[in-house]
Amino acid sequence: MLTNVTQGNVSDNTEVVRVSVAEINIMMVTVQVMAGVCLSVNCLLVFTFFRKEAFRTNTRYILFAQALCMDSVMLVLTDFAFLLFYFYIPLPAAACIVLCMLMEILTYTTPLTLTAMCLERYVAICMPLRHADISTARTRLGVILIIWALGSIPPLIDFFILLSSKAQRFYTEKQMCSYEMLFQKQWQSYLRSALSQFYFLVIAFIIGFVYIQIVSAATAASANNKSSTYKARKTIILHACQLLLSLIPLICPFVENSIFEIDLRAYINLRYLDFVAFTIAPRCLSPLIYGLRDEKFFLVLKYYAICGLNKKISPIV
Repeated sequence: MLTNVTQGNVSDNTEVVRVSVAEINIMMVTVQVMAGVCLSVNCLLVFTFFRKEAFRTNTRYILFAQALCMDSVMLVLTDFAFLLFYFYIPLPAAACIVLCMLMEILTYTTPLTLTAMCLERYVAICMPLRHADISTARTRLGVILIIWALGSIPPLIDFFILLSSKAQRFYTEKQMCSYEMLFQKQWQSYLRSALSQFYFLVIAFIIGFVYIQIVSAATAASANNKSSTYKARKTIILHACQLLLSLIPLICPFVENSIFEIDLRAYINLRYLDFVAFTIAPRCLSPLIYGLRDEKFFLVLKYYAICGLNKKISPIV
């Protein structure tokens, strides 16, 4: 009797495992397709950017190209990490640390770049006479350096704490990659949460300020300028939605860890949904916001997308 029960339990567990493996296979294929499509579109957009000098000297398009490049690198790194998890391949701790830190930096720099793009629209709409003086090559370089510096602060804090806590042999040990491996003190998770909330509040304040100023400019604008102001306002709203999606991953680990203690199956499903909705989806919105909505960029993009076969479409900007 005991043997029969045991066999029955093993059979039930095996069936559960089979279902889980099938679901994970579907998840893996879905992620590969979505990442492949997004990367293809982003590569075409980046190629279009570099083909025209008018884009390479415009702050708006330079920040857009940086966002595209960061999104593409983030997609490659996260997809690589997903494949490591899928095939259960451990890496040396040193390699995992580099991978996790790069993904964390990109997680912060993406919303910071979008914020800079919103500020650029604010200057262009609300201070058009000063736009040329403010939007210089030196200013663009300074903004880009500030974005990367601010985005690097949180992971560098965790890295230096890890560096001072672990022996040298730790960095050669193989383990599954996870950012939590950088946490050596319990208070680090609280510090990460506090920094994430601080970044979120500052970015939300900037977006709200820019939107109010552009709405005010739209009210006072002449009939000729109302269309461009209205379009800028819609762009800010879309950026706000994209920023919200890109900032949510900063709090996802805390929710996922709570679910992990309750239900492993729910944890796997939630982590997959978070990855698709808040890592891949926001990085698919950039082409829609700028690449397709911007008339000049879309015209050149369309020309190169069809390899210049349609002679009626001019690539000249």
